[in-house]
Amino acid sequence: MAALSAMRADASSLTGKHPAHVFRPLSEILSRWAADGIDTTPFHAGVEDAKRRYAGYGLSRMLPFDRVLVGGESTRPRAFGGFHHPDQGYRHLQMVAVITMHGPMERRTPERPALALLDLLRAYAHDCLHYGSRRRYVEMAGMPVRTQYGINYRRATGQSYSVADERGSRHTRNLGIVMEGACDREARSITREAAERFGITEPTDTLGALAFRDVTGTLTEDDSRRAFHSPESAERTQYAAALRNYESGVNRRYSYFLGEFAPGEEDACHAQILAAIIGGDTTTLGAWLDERHGPGTFAGLFRASGYFDPELTA
Repeated sequence: MAALSAMRADASSLTGKHPAHVFRPLSEILSRWAADGIDTTPFHAGVEDAKRRYAGYGLSRMLPFDRVLVGGESTRPRAFGGFHHPDQGYRHLQMVAVITMHGPMERRTPERPALALLDLLRAYAHDCLHYGSRRRYVEMAGMPVRTQYGINYRRATGQSYSVADERGSRHTRNLGIVMEGACDREARSITREAAERFGITEPTDTLGALAFRDVTGTLTEDDSRRAFHSPESAERTQYAAALRNYESGVNRRYSYFLGEFAPGEEDACHAQILAAIIGGDTTTLGAWLDERHGPGTFAGLFRASGYFDPELTA
């Protein structure tokens, strides 16, 4: 606990990876944007929606705004930020989410406020689920080592409960991908509803349209395959590539998994998975899968050969 407390008191190891960006707490960013005339209501309404939905999965506390650091005002020429910016996201040891303002980052406020707010909502709603996922640590040589994260397990020696998917695989048998996909499916659903409620529409340019479809979960197969090259900035090109890779490597694999093992019941299975991630207990999820596919489905799908821990509920 002492080691974790020390890590959580100082996030400089995370923000230090982005020396060109200025990071401010989410609450301060929202206040600054509002002071500059940006209507932040869609973000706040989306957060309230997330609170209600997440409570149904057992999450009692959202990620505090002061534990979310948003980067902007970059000194790096043509820097481009958003959900797929490198080296960002929620970090469990520090209990901090590091994210960036969507779009050109050499600014105090976003170039496209509505799209940036949707991107911010997607990132925050996503990271709240990571923050609320059940975790267990053991001490190794005076340092905390995570042995459980949601429904994913790891021995103190580093052996993971499930193995990585093969490169280019359409399906997944990796619990990390399942958890990441479940968190993002939920976050993008919340963001899509906020966009619809407040009449935020898709931009007409290629990258803007890709980003909008990404945050709202409406990317098509063609979007995922289409190459994008920006003459304005190499970072824009890299951002689009990262967006496509995440879609194919996480979201489409998770969607395919739901279709494989819960055809016609995808939403019900997704809800079971999220509740298990928050509670850290696979008993109910395992029973749900067993009813449809026979005894031991969870372990049969995910447990790596040679891995065994009698303490696990799976």
